[in-house]
Amino acid sequence: MAAPAASFAICKTYDGHSQVVRDLNLCVERGEFLTLLGPSGSGKTTSLMMLAGFEVPTSGEIYLENKVFSSLPPHRREIGMVFQNYALFPHMSVGENIAFPLQARRLDRQAIATRVRRALEMVQLPGVIDRKPAELSGGQQQRVALARALVYEPAIVLMDEPLGALDRQLREGMQMEIKNLHQRIGVTMIYVTHDQQEALTMSDRIAVFNGGAVEQLAAPKALYDTPANAFVANFVGDNNLLRGRLTRRIGDQAEVELPGIGAVRARLGDAGEGQPAVLAIRPEKIALAAAGDHAVGEIGWFVGTIIESIYLGDQIRLTIELPDKQTMNVKTGATQRHKAGDLVSVGWAAEDGIAFAA
Repeated sequence: MAAPAASFAICKTYDGHSQVVRDLNLCVERGEFLTLLGPSGSGKTTSLMMLAGFEVPTSGEIYLENKVFSSLPPHRREIGMVFQNYALFPHMSVGENIAFPLQARRLDRQAIATRVRRALEMVQLPGVIDRKPAELSGGQQQRVALARALVYEPAIVLMDEPLGALDRQLREGMQMEIKNLHQRIGVTMIYVTHDQQEALTMSDRIAVFNGGAVEQLAAPKALYDTPANAFVANFVGDNNLLRGRLTRRIGDQAEVELPGIGAVRARLGDAGEGQPAVLAIRPEKIALAAAGDHAVGEIGWFVGTIIESIYLGDQIRLTIELPDKQTMNVKTGATQRHKAGDLVSVGWAAEDGIAFAA
């Protein structure tokens, strides 16, 4: 079995008490696109900075292809780095910016010229070698930064919120460009973002951070369909979390008592019998019918009141108040004609809900 591209088992504290990164154990496979996803302050960027060498772990070790390199300075780690603000030298041309890490490694002039040209072709910018960064668009500058990170053929490329400064349309286009580039060249990439959609779109696996620790590490579909706990369910994609109590376990299912509604079946997550629980249901998994109607095969039908209807172009998002005054969001087709004040029946299949510890 081939050695992983990188692995780390590390902790980080700045004051000796509060741990910014807690017992982080990750193994990154060769050629993998791994995303570190989490809210601000969750430890994902600090973890990336320790891997890059800009931060030192308080305890633990970092390995590159099974060799310890925790004590190596950044320039000796052979890791490419792409920042959110591009970090391009404004007084240098594009070609000079990309050549800089090669010159620092004392390559000869001909080798540098060849690699710079090849890196620009890789990011589909062959005609901008003599331009200054200020003459390029934000998306082009980001591609130049990516070319500079790739030009010396590093073992790993690290990206810290690289698309955060771009507008939505350009950001979505760059997501696909980076993903396609990764698939073409097969370099290992570790990517930091707080954008769930970005992580789901680009990654082979996602590590969800919370409070300095990884809550779950999984492929995008597994993460979305089978979150490990209520935090992951709520953070990755849209989810409704209805509060209740788990009254009994039935095999791999649970029965959750929702106040004012009654018992509802769901998949069993990490909730314990007799304990407070939250029932997680994705807005797109909820069926809608006229008040009092019941569809065959659906479980958990009850009547609620629409309190808000928002048109989103390709869909409508309804906010519905339930009998116990909790609210839930439902996504429907844009042709639906529901309005605030309407009574509706809502329901879902038991396998579409998950009972988590509250």
